[in-house]
Amino acid sequence: MPQPGSPVNKATVKEQRAQQRAKKLEVYHRQQKRSLRNRRIGITSAIVGAVAVIGLVVTMVVLTPQAPNYAGGGDGAEIDGVLTYENGNGHVETTVDYEQTPPVGGEHNPAWLNCGIYEEPVPSENAVHSLEHGAIWVTYDASMSADELDALKALMPSNYVVLSPFDGLPSPIVLSGWNVQLQVETAEDPRIASFFEQYWKSGTAPELGASCSGAIDAPGKVS
Repeated sequence: MPQPGSPVNKATVKEQRAQQRAKKLEVYHRQQKRSLRNRRIGITSAIVGAVAVIGLVVTMVVLTPQAPNYAGGGDGAEIDGVLTYENGNGHVETTVDYEQTPPVGGEHNPAWLNCGIYEEPVPSENAVHSLEHGAIWVTYDASMSADELDALKALMPSNYVVLSPFDGLPSPIVLSGWNVQLQVETAEDPRIASFFEQYWKSGTAPELGASCSGAIDAPGKVS
């Protein structure tokens, strides 16, 4: 029988300790590998997700219709059919009996109409004030088809423009700037783009550069 403290017992204890250390080291290595694998999976998932989001954003940008980029501020070059007028620009609190339909200038309300798209007629006195700031007022007959209206919207810049129906127009579509006006039959008329190029944010507007937001929203505003 081996005596206590014999080399056999000491070797066995050392071996047991070595085995325990080896097992702990093996467990540690497995945990490290699992952690590394999880990190790689997480990074890969994040990259895939980011690529998907970027792809979605790019697709939305590509597919979303972009507003035309007009130079505006033209020198008033002649456009066939454009009518010009001479009106003042005083402020009044009352309704105004305008000489033009729709009005293109004259006395108007101290509060301008916020630019945007309206599905209902807007107050002329406020819209004229927007013209004074360099906006274009695009008016159309309320009987216009949805497709024609969409085609008209596609021609409008992203700001400094008011779109609204108007009763009693002299033509299906009328574009009005400060003291200028163009009457057209359809949204396919190439003069519409020419009008924007010349009279949108035109230097003929008495208060060019003043805001076209932050004032009055008329009923029926959708954007």
